[in-house]
Amino acid sequence: MYSIREIEEYFSNSDPNLIAIVLELRNLIFAVAPNATEMIQWKGISYFDSERGGTVSGGICQIHIVDKKVRLGFLHGAFLRDPARLLGGSRKVKRYLELDNYESTPWEDIRALIKESSEFNPYSVKL
Repeated sequence: MYSIREIEEYFSNSDPNLIAIVLELRNLIFAVAPNATEMIQWKGISYFDSERGGTVSGGICQIHIVDKKVRLGFLHGAFLRDPARLLGGSRKVKRYLELDNYESTPWEDIRALIKESSEFNPYSVKL
């Protein structure tokens, strides 16, 4: 796990309001999946369960800052229940949501997505 300072330094060219969203997402991820592995890669931060595999097969989510928004991505997002309809994206299975305002972020719905993603087994899907 990186320190808060390392995360802030990594995103140092970004709006402090977006960094606050990143840090809160990070808090949610570790609250739901305390054993998650955190890795800076793909111009963002990836979270995965190393007991299930690497960043893809054990993937939980990814955080990026893109076009002045925080993008929370789910590699297996097409397979997640999304009753609040937060997830968008046009890739085959990857889905994401974009956040730009801390106060209006649906934190509980995001927590549910992270929890479900942390429990998802991609090998259970028949394509």
